[in-house]
Amino acid sequence: MAPHDQTPIAADPRPEELLAVDLAGVVTQLMRRLRAASSQGALTPSQRAVLSRLYNEGPTTTAALARAELVRPQSMRMILAALEEQDLVERAPHPTDGRQVVFSSTERGRQAVASVRQAKQSWLLEAIDTRLDADERRTLAEATDLLRRLVQE
Repeated sequence: MAPHDQTPIAADPRPEELLAVDLAGVVTQLMRRLRAASSQGALTPSQRAVLSRLYNEGPTTTAALARAELVRPQSMRMILAALEEQDLVERAPHPTDGRQVVFSSTERGRQAVASVRQAKQSWLLEAIDTRLDADERRTLAEATDLLRRLVQE
């Protein structure tokens, strides 16, 4: 076979590349387990994300939510309509721009977010308590600090 017909042999991946792939996979699995521990019935992941954002950041406009969640305003309007129909969010006139409305979570919406968070934290606490010894818990605390540094902008 001529040299130009040979497929180049891929170099072995660097340890950092393997770590990145492994970490991404583990984080994905953790997120799935947390979602499963806190199933919130009929809410889609997008609806849960919007409700959580309103809970954490307070009232905001459709456009601001769409930008924050990286979706089109039309898609955000549909998400908000579904949440409003379930009495999880409510609308009010914008305080300074009469053409806009501001959405916020209702008491029912805040309770739903708190319930989901409690279920996730309970599952995670149980898993940490039952599956890790004291040394592993210390290692996990150190790893959590490192992960926090990775995601800081």
